[in-house]
Amino acid sequence: MTDEEMMAQALEQAYLALAEGETPVGCVIVKEGRIIARGRNRRETEKDPTAHAEMEAIRAAARATGDWRLTGCELYVTLEPCPMCAGAIVQARLARVVYGAADPRQGCAGSVYRVTEDPAFTHFCPADGGVLEKECRAVLDEFFKNARQGR
Repeated sequence: MTDEEMMAQALEQAYLALAEGETPVGCVIVKEGRIIARGRNRRETEKDPTAHAEMEAIRAAARATGDWRLTGCELYVTLEPCPMCAGAIVQARLARVVYGAADPRQGCAGSVYRVTEDPAFTHFCPADGGVLEKECRAVLDEFFKNARQGR
């Protein structure tokens, strides 16, 4: 499957998060061309500050593979990973991260910092952004517009 097809799957997770009243960020993890894990923001539902889409998907992928090392896996997420998630991506040894919308305030896969590509760490994970960016940004804009209007 293409990056766009995988990001469309992550967008489905973002829309599920939106329907649940969560910040709409979705994620899928792919190994050998097939999705092995899905995640979406669940911070409000779980009352857990670590329940970001990427963290949920990484945990599910580790369970699915039976290993914390997700070598050979690619992560697709609708919003550029924050510092916590970028660190988890490095720790999980993911092969690649692909994100939709950049996060100029907290993004750590290219916008503010490049945690995933920092040579100081023992694992290097290339990051590519802007895949279905317009669609990924639209779901976030919808959420924040509704939040400002008190819905």
